[in-house]
Amino acid sequence: MKLTENQIEEIADNLDSGMRCFYHHKAGKIITILNFESWDGADEESWEEESKEIDKNWDDYFEFVGLDSHESFRIMADFSENIDNIKLQEKLIDALNKPKPFRNFKWQIDNSEKYRQLWFDFKKLRCIHWVKKQIDLNKDDFNE
Repeated sequence: MKLTENQIEEIADNLDSGMRCFYHHKAGKIITILNFESWDGADEESWEEESKEIDKNWDDYFEFVGLDSHESFRIMADFSENIDNIKLQEKLIDALNKPKPFRNFKWQIDNSEKYRQLWFDFKKLRCIHWVKKQIDLNKDDFNE
């Protein structure tokens, strides 16, 4: 079963939100659970049923990998280098070259009016591409 564009977008959105996403090879379904490593003190009980199902049938699932910090940084840098507002471009590049680049970039984007939505759209497309790349590299898991 081939994943639909909507499913790919859902996986990308969930990974970007810090979730873990799994694809069941046989049933063609997606299961999403909270990434407990990223959420200290989270209520694991809410996700217990899904977690047990995945653990019990681990070989039946493919786990999508979220963006690591290096790839996330690369996306921010690519966005910064390709916007048409030179003043904001300089601020974003400067933010990325300071300590705590993720926080500094976010602050600049959150205060950039129309570029905030452009950032979200750009990042979403890159996250979708990230998911599609994993599918392409693991075609056997997706029966394509």
